Parts: sequence; C-alpha cells; structure tokens
Amino acid sequence: MSSSMNFSAQRGNMHGEHRMELLSVRIGMQEFAMDIRSIREIRGWIASTHLPHAPGFIKGMINLRGTVLVVIDLAQRLGLPPLEPSPASVVVVVEHGDKAAGLLVDAVCDIITVTDDMRQPTPETGTTAPGEYVEGLIMMDSRIISIIAIPSLMPDPAVQALLEAA
Repeated sequence: MSSSMNFSAQRGNMHGEHRMELLSVRIGMQEFAMDIRSIREIRGWIASTHLPHAPGFIKGMINLRGTVLVVIDLAQRLGLPPLEPSPASVVVVVEHGDKAAGLLVDAVCDIITVTDDMRQPTPETGTTAPGEYVEGLIMMDSRIISIIAIPSLMPDPAVQALLEAA
C-alpha cells in the first residue's frame, strides 16, 4: 500500500469515515462488488469437471494447485440467467473462513474505494433472498453496484461433502 493511500485511509478514519476496498465485477450488463480482503486470486476461465448431483449454480470443479475448488456461476446463484463461459470469462477465487470457491463472472472491472456515505441498504422486497446475497448497494455516478455477501455464496455442507468425495 502506498503512503498516500495509507494517509488518506488514516485521514478518513480520523473523521469517523470508514473506507473499504472492493473489487467490482461484471455479469452481463450489471456490476457487482466484493470485499477485496475475501479475494485470494483472479484467474482466467478453464474448463471445469462436472460435479454429480450438485445444485444447478455449480459449474463444476477445478484443480487449483492440488486443491479441488468448486466453481459457482455467480449469475445463476444471484437469480440471473446462467453464464455461458467464454475464453474471456474470469474466475474470482474467494475465501471465507476455511472455505474457498471460484466465482464465474464475465469480467473484472476495477478496484473501488467505498466510504460509508456511498453505501445504501438493500431495499425491502418482501422476501429475505436479496438481503441474503447482497449486503448493500453503492451509489457511484449514475450506477448502482450491489455488494455481494461472500459468506452466503460459500458451498454448503452437502456440496462440501461431494467435493471431498470427488
């Protein structure tokens, strides 16, 4: 981290302003963001191996330096039309606790610094589903960017058991 970035983060904290860095990604025409601290690496799409009896949003599994990693179609997991991977697709490897997963997206866009005053709560829809996967919104220029709740995307114990058996 450069000293100027360090200084601005400290200055922001002196004024009670919390800053966080997010990685923004694109799925179709929509932009999403995730906490950069949860990201282990970004890699290009490689063909995945089908995981029998896995939920539809699981694209498959890949070998990541000797570890089996599940690849989640982030679009389908969020209720959007499924992604058809292309050579330009990207897998963002995220971690939460002792779990890791690859998130298939169309593209990585940018690293953005977000302050508390840029964040908005997820609107009420009458169901809990949006709030389960989206922990807030960012208002930037004329864009609304959804902040992904990484813990809700992690493989559940049943999928984890399938991976371990693979």
